Amino acid sequence: MELLSSLLADLPAATVNDVCVGAFWTAVVLTVNGEKRCGLASTLRSDEHHRGGGPAVPQAGHLLQLPAGELAQMATGNRPPATSIGIAALNALVQQPSDNWRDVNAEAVIARYGAAKNVALVGHFPFIPRLHRQVGQLWVLEQHPRGDDLPAAAAETIIPQADVVAITGTTLINHTAETLLALCQPSARVLMLGPSTPLSPKLFQFGVDLISGSVVENIPAVLNAVSQGANFRQIHRAGVRLVTMIAPMLR
Repeated sequence: MELLSSLLADLPAATVNDVCVGAFWTAVVLTVNGEKRCGLASTLRSDEHHRGGGPAVPQAGHLLQLPAGELAQMATGNRPPATSIGIAALNALVQQPSDNWRDVNAEAVIARYGAAKNVALVGHFPFIPRLHRQVGQLWVLEQHPRGDDLPAAAAETIIPQADVVAITGTTLINHTAETLLALCQPSARVLMLGPSTPLSPKLFQFGVDLISGSVVENIPAVLNAVSQGANFRQIHRAGVRLVTMIAPMLR
């Protein structure tokens, strides 16, 4: 897990204020250098632990007593939703305001770079019907395919054909990100997108050209929405800013 190890290195000290594991999203609130930050991650689940295989989150009930770095290290484990908690904590820790944050969402980025090009999108997103009209060939790879989606196993065939590859940040939670990045052609434009995506320039060192993530601006409202089973559209309306970071070579 070289990518995750790099992201988890040299993190600032922080105090854990809140951990909320909702039906669809997980939020972790930390205080870093006197500033409250909230990181998000998709809530992944494993049926194995609901059938007597042991607790999915062994430290549940005591997470607020853990050091923030230890909470983030849960991202390296193999027990969802604990891995989701780890990525949400990581996202809060790395989220530092940057001059390189552009108020552009992932759909616009893919449409711009994918015009008349072959695009591989890992993960099923609500904007897919619109994106079909804005790019050349669009392949959607999904672990749980629906409609015209291709199964995740098709990645080895599809991704090397793509001029633009957009990979959901959820692949950091299920530990498939590095495998998918290795399939990209050197000439491809590579985007990592979604609320689970860390806004960390370290991703540029691993072949990512564009980072489209989320910044929580209204922490109480977002926590409230997460705890009540909100989808991301609802969480976005509650107080989330969509931003994109661009690798130095593209600026």
